[in-house]
Amino acid sequence: MTGRTEVAEVDVVVVGAGQAGLSSAYHLGRAGIGHVVLDHSPRPGGAWQFRWPSLTYGKVHGMHALPGMELVGADPLRPSSEVVPAYFDAYERRFGLRVRRPVDVTAVREGDGGRLRVETPAGTWSARALINATGTWDRPFWPRYPGQEAFRGRQVHTANYPGPQEFAGARVIVVGGGTSAVQHLLEISEVAAATTWVTRRPPVFRDGGFGEAEGRAAVALVDERVRRGLPPQSVVSVTGLPLTEAVRAGLDSGVLERRPVFDRLTLTGAVWEDGRRVDADVILWATGFRAAVEHLAPLHLREAGGGIRVEGTRAVRDARVHLVGYGPSASTIGANRAGRAAVQEIRRMLDRDRTPVPVG
Repeated sequence: MTGRTEVAEVDVVVVGAGQAGLSSAYHLGRAGIGHVVLDHSPRPGGAWQFRWPSLTYGKVHGMHALPGMELVGADPLRPSSEVVPAYFDAYERRFGLRVRRPVDVTAVREGDGGRLRVETPAGTWSARALINATGTWDRPFWPRYPGQEAFRGRQVHTANYPGPQEFAGARVIVVGGGTSAVQHLLEISEVAAATTWVTRRPPVFRDGGFGEAEGRAAVALVDERVRRGLPPQSVVSVTGLPLTEAVRAGLDSGVLERRPVFDRLTLTGAVWEDGRRVDADVILWATGFRAAVEHLAPLHLREAGGGIRVEGTRAVRDARVHLVGYGPSASTIGANRAGRAAVQEIRRMLDRDRTPVPVG
């Protein structure tokens, strides 16, 4: 005879303890809303704990402080994989967030009495609302090209990038047009035998300032896709690449000379339709990530376009589900604001549900 699985009841389950999840937990605590935070990472730090060692804190663009506690005095030469996790750890302890980890959320389903059922190997929770703050790091995107399986060299994604020292003396093709691709190229080129940069579209470099107005315009472009139910682009993808001194030097030296993406891979490298060939020992896929939302599949939130349509932070197909750090809020400052907005809306929902209905 099988015993019944114990289910813990709580108002809100927060899935993920990166910037978005911690911001949400902070505001839930201030609002006095009962909640639990589940994080599958082994320790505090969100995706930052997995960044490559050569990404020092001084190279990080736009790291915004969590609400209620600034990050001060960080050594810009120290790896961001150490600085940010230490900050998150101190933040969790200061505000008593008590994140449960490592806990993998395997599925979120319709539960009893209009509640959500959150399933994990560590137990099951029944919640009135869910804040999904799982980000993208766990879903690296690997594009497919003819001949990819036959390539005899090494293939690495940004998610597993070990730092430049692993590419000493190698011929490296870097695929991707984002900030990570540029950072990889600039440091690999110092030790590699040769580097080649390929992108699907010509990169756009942003010279000059990037103020509040530009930020709002960029977020609006990402938000429009989410409202249409399309998979979100990152905010960075619509802002362009910052034209820093290092980037200018890379352009001047030819390291950042871009080629259109190849047509196929061979045993020994890449081939273009016009017959050009580049031999390579390594293909480094700096091709980005996709939203880690597979555990929400039982709720059928996706639209025909492949994305989850969101109004504010709320999933249009299920008002109990809030996506923070998704689409337009996929930045550190955006995640902070979205965490606050999600909690405000959840508090209104809980207040409505608890208000006695007058008897006529």
